[in-house]
Amino acid sequence: MSTVGVVAPGAMGTALGACLVAGGHRVLTTLAGRSPATAARARPVFADAGALDDLVAAVDVVLVVDPPGAARTAGEDLGAACTRTGARPLVVEMDAVAPATVAAIAASLPGDLVDGAISGPPPRPDAGVATRVFLSGARAGEVAALDAPGVRWLVLDGPVGAASAAKACTASVRKGHQALLAHALVTAEAHGVLDTVLAYLRLDFPDAGVAPAAAAATKAWRFVDEMTEIAATQEDAGLTPALFEALAEVYRALATSDWGGRRPEDVPGDLADPAGLRPRPRG
Repeated sequence: MSTVGVVAPGAMGTALGACLVAGGHRVLTTLAGRSPATAARARPVFADAGALDDLVAAVDVVLVVDPPGAARTAGEDLGAACTRTGARPLVVEMDAVAPATVAAIAASLPGDLVDGAISGPPPRPDAGVATRVFLSGARAGEVAALDAPGVRWLVLDGPVGAASAAKACTASVRKGHQALLAHALVTAEAHGVLDTVLAYLRLDFPDAGVAPAAAAATKAWRFVDEMTEIAATQEDAGLTPALFEALAEVYRALATSDWGGRRPEDVPGDLADPAGLRPRPRG
């Protein structure tokens, strides 16, 4: 059994924590500064370690599961806490960021880092299909040895950055598709051809519909930064960043839509009206 810390206990972090608890591990977090709603969701899963300094001193491994835009700050805070306390937990950077961002975070830490990337929905110990988590770096095998029902660790033969690169590539297709779908459906509705467009799209994409686009819109605020990290990953490969910088703008606009202010569980499976995907006019 290992003692594992999770920063931060959002929806994904709490789901990972529950899987680790199911695997027999002691799992801690810090609720300092968290909202009452987040704290209420986290308490059934985690023991509250108190401050970040207390967390890093008490654990063997720390999973960092923050929105992409907060990744660098989270890494700097974690590095500062380790320096103050002398603690050297193994840090697993699991945010959806570019390999260059992971490298910068690793440089801010006094100890070792494993690159991790979650590919799929928040895991559940009882899920029929496990959520895949890519891992890379010299100590990736130590993380993969953590028993976590509902999580499928996939160790890549590559350095820190390889896991994040794999995630950027898979997410570029999946989340790029969702952004394109949302735009296509709003455009089709405006031109009175929604039914025709949906019928045609479903020949190749059977799950195409308003509901998956609306579900993506509910997470658009977080996807904006992920799109810019994908753009940076592609630029490092010698490609133009313009495509995913534009998709970041699509998600930025979707975040202003009616669905942009709601939760994924609010989206009915039979949603047929794309009006809630229309961005609010800039004023």
